[in-house]
Amino acid sequence: MKESKGVSYPAINPKNLVLLFICLPPLFEQRIIADFLDRETAKIDKLIEKIERQIELLKEYRQSLITSAVTGKIDVRDTL
Repeated sequence: MKESKGVSYPAINPKNLVLLFICLPPLFEQRIIADFLDRETAKIDKLIEKIERQIELLKEYRQSLITSAVTGKIDVRDTL
């Protein structure tokens, strides 16, 4: 950016910052974008919850197998 100064840590002079143009879509388009992002992040959140539940079930299953092996309910000898 031509307004930045410095090499290792470029910075913008505050006086120059107010002169920069920022392109914003119209408000209705911003709302469409925000709604889309809300829907997509909701899908991601549901997937995260589902995976976290699966992890918990696998931990319970693992503990159950360990308990069964320790108490002799399942034979784990010669399984390798």
